[in-house]
Amino acid sequence: MSLTQAPYLETERLILRGPEPEDAEPLTEFLLDRARSDGFGGYDHRGDAWRWFALNVGHWHLRGYGYFTIELKEAGTPAGISGIWNPEGWPEPELGWVVFAEFEGKGIASEAARRVRRYAYEDLGLKTLTSNIVPGNTRSIALAERLGASYERTYQNYNMGEDLLYRHPGPDEVLG
Repeated sequence: MSLTQAPYLETERLILRGPEPEDAEPLTEFLLDRARSDGFGGYDHRGDAWRWFALNVGHWHLRGYGYFTIELKEAGTPAGISGIWNPEGWPEPELGWVVFAEFEGKGIASEAARRVRRYAYEDLGLKTLTSNIVPGNTRSIALAERLGASYERTYQNYNMGEDLLYRHPGPDEVLG
């Protein structure tokens, strides 16, 4: 049971769908793993992590977009999240991604992010996207650059502290 009006998107290996109640637990586990989730705003308490899950559901209702659950087609298993994030105080719509530990290094984040970016440009009509990355998150920086994004500036994110803003190529460059 989807909690949002999120569309159902597919890639060769993935399904990108709206958050469902059973997605709260794997996301909560990720957010409580500070070593892995600090660059995403990790938490120390289950209640705070659960509230982030609820925040994403609300974001879909208020903005019409948010983070999709990344599901592996073959296994039907949640592997992470990817989507467009733009809560109050954000500089502009952001393309973001997280892959849970057991799914890292398999190209899942890249595949999901490319599909979400296409959705943002084709279906939402967005003209630009950023990825906001905490300094030192070398894996996300490398992925942003593989996606064609380039460093634009460093800014103070009210929630995360110092963030590096990477600008993605626009729809004309991505969609051809």
